[in-house]
Amino acid sequence: MRFVDTNVLLYAISKAPEEENKARIAGAPLHETELALSSQVLLEFYVQATRPTRAERLTHEQAQGLVESFLRFPVQETTVSLVLASLRSRARFGLSLWDAAIVEAARALGCPVVLSEDLQHDRDYAGVRVLNPFLA
Repeated sequence: MRFVDTNVLLYAISKAPEEENKARIAGAPLHETELALSSQVLLEFYVQATRPTRAERLTHEQAQGLVESFLRFPVQETTVSLVLASLRSRARFGLSLWDAAIVEAARALGCPVVLSEDLQHDRDYAGVRVLNPFLA
């Protein structure tokens, strides 16, 4: 099982010519069944996909439809336990709180791998390893 960060979902819907290769790479894992997300990722996806400054931004209805379609994957909800674990990871690894929450959501779902462009590639966070799928 692999955990998918928000940036992968955003590249998967990109129509920008300069992001064509990333869109292809990002779309491939979405056809798998062994993926997981978090409520944080779903909320971040919606906000970024619909932001007014985004070229070819999605409508509320389009973004909501995609969020609902992503519910076919396991989704880790943001709980008090997850918040506390994220705070500990933030201090331990020097991550932003949001990145620590990604790592801890993956851990809570039993995902040994996080697909992300934002976190350090090939870094192991106490059993949760980050892979950047866009590196050649």
